[in-house]
Amino acid sequence: MALSAIEVNQLKQAPAVEGVLPVVLGRWSPRAFAPREVSSADLKKLFEAARWAASSFNEQPWRFLAGRRGSSAYKKIFDSLVERNQAWAGSAPVLILGVAKSTFSHSGSPNRVALYDLGAAAALLCLQATALGLSAHQMAGFDPGAARAAFGIPENFIAGAVIALGYQGEPSTLPDEQFIAAEIAPRTRRPWNESFLSAWDEPLDLG
Repeated sequence: MALSAIEVNQLKQAPAVEGVLPVVLGRWSPRAFAPREVSSADLKKLFEAARWAASSFNEQPWRFLAGRRGSSAYKKIFDSLVERNQAWAGSAPVLILGVAKSTFSHSGSPNRVALYDLGAAAALLCLQATALGLSAHQMAGFDPGAARAAFGIPENFIAGAVIALGYQGEPSTLPDEQFIAAEIAPRTRRPWNESFLSAWDEPLDLG
C-alpha cells in the first residue's frame, strides 16, 4: 500500500541529534504538493528570513523572482524548467527563481561569493518554510538563458536555482513511479566527519 503524505514526512525526518534544531532535521524536498495556496503573510515571513542572511560587505546580492500559480511570473519560471521538472513542479502554488548580482555595488569589482550568499539566503528561506509547515524543493534543472530573456535579467546577475514552494502533497499524485519511489525513499547523508576535515582526506577528530 502506498505511503501517505504524513507517513512520508515522518520517514524523511533526520535522526534526532541532541542540540540540533528540529527545523534543520525536518527540512526535506518533496515533489508532491497539495492544492492549497500559500498565504501572503507566510510568504512575507519567508522573505524576511531570507533578507537577514549574511553576505559579503552586506551586499545582499540576491534577488528572488516569485510568482503564484496563474501569474505571469509563475508561467515564466515554469516555462524555463526542464521537462522532467515541469512534470511535477506545476503542482506547487509558488515558484521562485533566485539570482545573484555578480559585482559589488560599492566598487563594481567581481563578487566571487555572490552565489554563496544567494545560497545562504535560500537556505534561510527554506528553513523558515519548514518552520511554518511548508515545503520547498530547490532545483537546478532549468534554462537560465530562457529565464533571463523572459524576465529581462541584467547580464551582471547570475541564475542560482528555482524553488518550488507549497504544502506537502500525497505521493500518489506524482506523475510516475520513479518520482513516487524517490518521494518515499529514506533520506541519507554522509557522516559529518567525511565532510569536516583537519587536512585533506583526514577527518576532523572531535573525540
